[in-house]
Amino acid sequence: MVGTAVHPDLIAFERDAPEAAVDVALRWSDSREERVRGFANGVPTLEGSTHLLGFRDGLAAAVNAYALERRLLTAADPDPSADRICQGLTAVVSVKLDRPEFLGATRGTLGNPAARPCVAETVRDRLGTWFAEQPERAGALVGRFL
Repeated sequence: MVGTAVHPDLIAFERDAPEAAVDVALRWSDSREERVRGFANGVPTLEGSTHLLGFRDGLAAAVNAYALERRLLTAADPDPSADRICQGLTAVVSVKLDRPEFLGATRGTLGNPAARPCVAETVRDRLGTWFAEQPERAGALVGRFL
């Protein structure tokens, strides 16, 4: 992790779904740098992938839902972008699939379409649960993105 952690806990969760087994660990720091690493069946996906897109979708959905629920945002306010939410983020996103579809000669991109919504739902639900269980930390963290 680059910078100083803005919350003391490493947020980690997993989910076994029919589409994929998902494991995520993340923490934000006061840095501006985003460091997100993806793996599919243990293979690094250095060129991006459907599961990393799902990760960003889930982060944005969880943060926006929390901000709206806590009235930190109104429906008329613009949602904070995934780019803004990912500033200072260090994360590892790993999926295990029965039939991974790697794209390209280097196998650096996962192309399974079902991985994106599976990871997005996992991140939205599990991060939302962490927000609910840690309201003071969640409020301070989400406030950074607004």
